[in-house]
Amino acid sequence: MVIRFWGVRGSLPAPQLPSQIKHKVSAILERLTPADIESPESRERFLAGLPSWLFGTIGGNTPCVSVQIGPREHIVFDAGSGIRELGIAMAKEKPKPDQYRIFFSHFHWDHLQGLPFFNPSYDPAVKLDFYSPMPNLENALQGQMTSPYFPIHMEAMGAKKFFHHLDRSVSFGDVSISFKKMNHPGDSYSYLVSDGSRRFIYATDTELSAADFIKNDENTAFFDKADLVVIDSQYTLGEAIEKYNWGHSAFSLAVDFAANWGIKHLIMFHHDPAYDDRKLFNILQSARWYTERMGIKGIQITLAMEGMEISL
Repeated sequence: MVIRFWGVRGSLPAPQLPSQIKHKVSAILERLTPADIESPESRERFLAGLPSWLFGTIGGNTPCVSVQIGPREHIVFDAGSGIRELGIAMAKEKPKPDQYRIFFSHFHWDHLQGLPFFNPSYDPAVKLDFYSPMPNLENALQGQMTSPYFPIHMEAMGAKKFFHHLDRSVSFGDVSISFKKMNHPGDSYSYLVSDGSRRFIYATDTELSAADFIKNDENTAFFDKADLVVIDSQYTLGEAIEKYNWGHSAFSLAVDFAANWGIKHLIMFHHDPAYDDRKLFNILQSARWYTERMGIKGIQITLAMEGMEISL
């Protein structure tokens, strides 16, 4: 199971500003000494020693995460602006994938706005299967591609398109996918992907509550001892209190959630568009400090970044 991240921001795309890039360059030059440029080896050591927020970027695209389950078949969670990057990358694959199964957490714009720019959807050789527990799936996707919102209707997409309303779990070969309603304005659904030995949860746009920690049969079957959870960690605790009922979680609550369910790897996701890279890496460090202070053991914490790839 190979998981790739194509878009990790929430609410709306947040590209790097020229001022932010200049600040990074300035901060790097301040750290540079003559010894750091004496040889190729010294330059590599210098670059390797830079803080993560300086050397690289989190990315600015809205949610899209893919799971490769075969040489030509991909499961995709959400079609934010990051799905455009997925399409560009897949055009370089040999053989090119010809099957995409796209699952939507919900229909807020940041989770479907990239679909009109997903190049494989215009290829008649490609099959697109869309899935959602919400009954208005087809209307929601077609609605954003109508005048005055977009100049091209969904009918112009030449791929073979099928729309599936989920009322139970689905399986593709050895992989099964189940879903669970989460706490978010207008509802949002998390997904559990299992191949019989590994369990991956995609849980964006959720405001964790006490109900998500209760160890009843439903919660246990879905959350317990997952290998990896990609979860909404948009806020600090103070922001979560201030923005109560906005539908997003504090990073510390996400850590508590992972600890409660014995989840091995927590990936912080759906980053606030107002946060720059330095702020996000500071939040990551705060999450790791929080686990130490609370005596939480056995959880790996990672910050979701565009281009990141994880194999389970």
